[in-house]
Amino acid sequence: MNTRSLLLATLIAVGLAACSKKEEPAPAPAPAPVVDAAKEAAQKAEEAAKQAAEAAKDAAGAAKEAGKEAVDATKEAGKEAVDATKDAAKDAVAAAKEAAGAAKEAGKEAVAATADATKEAADKAKAAVGK
Repeated sequence: MNTRSLLLATLIAVGLAACSKKEEPAPAPAPAPVVDAAKEAAQKAEEAAKQAAEAAKDAAGAAKEAGKEAVDATKEAGKEAVDATKDAAKDAVAAAKEAAGAAKEAGKEAVAATADATKEAADKAKAAVGK
């Protein structure tokens, strides 16, 4: 009986061991056209990225050049503004001098006219008193 019990216990142990093993299923292979399409899409995306990078580089170069031109134009406009301001200041000084000279002349004429009028009034007053 011991032999049967031992044989039965061994069979049960082997059966349990076999049942507890889990087999992992093999991964399903991807369909070949899907893989090829994915590779092609990746290549196209890479090419598009390269073209976009090149376009961005070109745009950056153009922006840099435009910036330089803007700086040069600003400098030139500043120089022209300074020159125009200098010319306008010279013209304003000349006009002020001319106006001052005219005012001086007008002042002289006013003083002379006032002196003449005062003298004439004094003469008339003397004549009126002497009568």
